[in-house]
Amino acid sequence: MNAGGNANEDTTEYRTDRIVDIGLYLSRRTEIEDQQTHLQLKNDLVEHIWNKFGPYALRISCGSRKDIRSPPTNTLWYKDFAYTGGIPANATRPSYITPPLSTLRYFPLSEGPENCYNINRVPSGHYLVRIFYGLVDDPNFDNEPLFDISVEGTLVDSLGAGWSNEDDEHVFTETIVFLTDGTVSLCFHSTGHGNPAILSIEIQQVNDNAYNFGPLFGKGTILKTVKRFSSGQGRPKFGEDYGGDPWGGDRFFNSLTTFGESSDKPISVESPIKKSSIAPNFYPQGLYQSALVSTDVEPALTYSMDVEPNSNYSIWLHFAEIDPSITKAGQRVFDILINGDIVFKAVDVVSMSGDVKTALVLNTTVAIDGRTLTINLKPINGSHAIISAIEIFLVLTAEAKTSSGEGTYLTVSFGFSSQDFDLALITISALQSLKKALQLPHRLGWNGDPCVPRQHPWNGADCRFDGANKRWYIDGLGLDNQGLHGFLPRDVSKLSHLQSINLSGNSIRGTIPPSLGTITTLEILDLSYNFLNGSIPETLGQLHSLQILNLNGNKLYGRVPAALSGRLLHRASFNFTDNAGLCGIPGLRTCGPHLSLGAKVGIAIAVFLALLLIVGCSIIWWKRRQNILRAQRLAGDLQCISQFNKKQLRGPFYAREAPYAKKRTQFSRDVQMTIHNQNSRTASEDGPILLS
Repeated sequence: MNAGGNANEDTTEYRTDRIVDIGLYLSRRTEIEDQQTHLQLKNDLVEHIWNKFGPYALRISCGSRKDIRSPPTNTLWYKDFAYTGGIPANATRPSYITPPLSTLRYFPLSEGPENCYNINRVPSGHYLVRIFYGLVDDPNFDNEPLFDISVEGTLVDSLGAGWSNEDDEHVFTETIVFLTDGTVSLCFHSTGHGNPAILSIEIQQVNDNAYNFGPLFGKGTILKTVKRFSSGQGRPKFGEDYGGDPWGGDRFFNSLTTFGESSDKPISVESPIKKSSIAPNFYPQGLYQSALVSTDVEPALTYSMDVEPNSNYSIWLHFAEIDPSITKAGQRVFDILINGDIVFKAVDVVSMSGDVKTALVLNTTVAIDGRTLTINLKPINGSHAIISAIEIFLVLTAEAKTSSGEGTYLTVSFGFSSQDFDLALITISALQSLKKALQLPHRLGWNGDPCVPRQHPWNGADCRFDGANKRWYIDGLGLDNQGLHGFLPRDVSKLSHLQSINLSGNSIRGTIPPSLGTITTLEILDLSYNFLNGSIPETLGQLHSLQILNLNGNKLYGRVPAALSGRLLHRASFNFTDNAGLCGIPGLRTCGPHLSLGAKVGIAIAVFLALLLIVGCSIIWWKRRQNILRAQRLAGDLQCISQFNKKQLRGPFYAREAPYAKKRTQFSRDVQMTIHNQNSRTASEDGPILLS
């Protein structure tokens, strides 16, 4: 199967290494005796083929530190490195239908109320997305966390009490959704009852026309699997267990052996079923090789279940005439009623499918007002009804995402040109940039989409829905007194629909970005009581809608822009107090001679160069002085050595000429002293002399 997401490079390296072994398998498959190696290489070969020609499929073992394979089908699960935050832990499987994986990833509330898996490099298409939950294998944890789940910004499930005690669809959430922007976001929202814990994630491509339920089908809807079961089967099965087509998405079919005591009986065959695994849904043949048939005690087949009121449900009914007593059309005919209303009249499976042992699928979408859904198959010709399987989906309207460039997502709708697509891809996520720059605490979260699901918007971000463009926009930031640090990034201007910014009472440093002046919709800007410095940008004077501007309690300096000071006459409320360096408006000190920014820079450069010149001259003078003193000491030392040598040469050998020598010595000493004095004076004036 294809793999994708942030772990793509790791898996590519693995597969590249295996290609050589696959070639070896093809050339020497008759010589390989090790059955484990034989099976491994065979699976790798199949996987390699599907990489090239099959549907995209990605399975993630949450919390795993390495890629693993699970029995009995040797399914490959990728580690979840770099997809999300959270904490890995050992897992307890709540159900026997849960994948045989030993780890999970949980998300403590300290990391924020929303946590997401963001998976990239997913080709545009139609996908089955399945999430299995787990229990942390630690007695210090609550055994059953309760939390909400959203797919692509749409709330799809809320885990209720008792979900971990059920061996059915309660241990996982499954949706069928269109992915259009190369990513998929799966978010888990804390409800205050334990830490969300995720065991596995599966993203499997299906046919673009799979489960087409009518006019509402398309990219604006999501199907959530409510119930899917095979009638008469002895145990639940996945598509792989059935040997189903990979384009079927490896769906899970629970088993239902009876609708009620004495009301029906199971039958099964091993004969092949025609028209089963065909596009677009690719149902496995085994689904139609068993069925429930009503009895004389209760000729009608009736199935009931609890549902959410005031909701739309897409119902898929599966049939194949496998009863050997029915050999031709007209022998078994029945009506199908949902909550008492006939939705299919005079259903003859043999006639409608074309033959016995031939698959037939009927679909209808109904609106349910109450809390119960009842499906009734009522015979009108012949005494009994038959059914092979039932699928029930809740039809959800997909939430509109936050506008491109404002939230985490880069959303591109179908119908845009490739240029629009490229432009959206290069747009920087302004809110994520703000989160990083301001060092938002983890408790605020800020993961996923800021506005949807509407039940779980971000703390500190106000959203407004634009009905004309079907998009959410951020129109307010309220992060006052949140202990923020860092700085205010210029990317905040990309939130072009902001009407209010309140970041007061924090510890934000740096300057006010001039780009704020481009948010023409801004009406309130409160940056008071921070540690902002620098001057007030002239661009703030361009905000003609600005009514409240609080910059008090900072370390700003310089002249208040004239455009702002003039606005005080037009009922605007501006506060610049408690900034010792500000000047130029009533209530602040009078400004001195005003120098332009260029002049200030020029003065600063001139002062720096002057200081540099003084330091350089001082260093040169000090080195020259040291050289003079060193030369003087050297000259004195040489003179002493010369006199000492002369005394040594005039020892006992010249003693007999003492009178004459005494006079000559005295004369020489006078001459040398005179020379020494002259040399010393010259050295002190002109520097060192050369001695011979």
